[in-house]
Amino acid sequence: MLLNSQRPFRGPQSDMRPASLAKRLLAMLYDFMIIVAIWMITGFVAVGLNDGEAVEGPALKSALFIITFLFFGFFWTRNGQTLGMQAWRIRVQSLGGYKLTWTQSLLRFFLAALSMLCFGLGYLWMLFNDEKLTWHDKLSESCVVQLPKN
Repeated sequence: MLLNSQRPFRGPQSDMRPASLAKRLLAMLYDFMIIVAIWMITGFVAVGLNDGEAVEGPALKSALFIITFLFFGFFWTRNGQTLGMQAWRIRVQSLGGYKLTWTQSLLRFFLAALSMLCFGLGYLWMLFNDEKLTWHDKLSESCVVQLPKN
């Protein structure tokens, strides 16, 4: 099972309502801006290490992919919120209300990309799903919830 029962979030989980598609997409937009900045810094470093010449090929693409996963994985396993998710008060958690494991994060990361590559159908699925789960939510045994106002 993917759940990690030793790392629960504090507070009651049963009264959390699913985050809306709009808030998910807005959080993704915020995170995308941060990721692009990180990619640019990575590119500048790569060019500097390559004597000022352009860097191309699978090594740079692999590095950017790994850096992107580490960004999301770090935030998802630590407190369930990327910086964009914090701005919109939403959190990703296991279906049982626990922090995601690295395995869940990796699965969610790959499946979220697939959900988007299928013309966004994986995300739109939540509009027709009674539990408001996307493809990657369901397959990684996770969900995105709306946090209450403080």
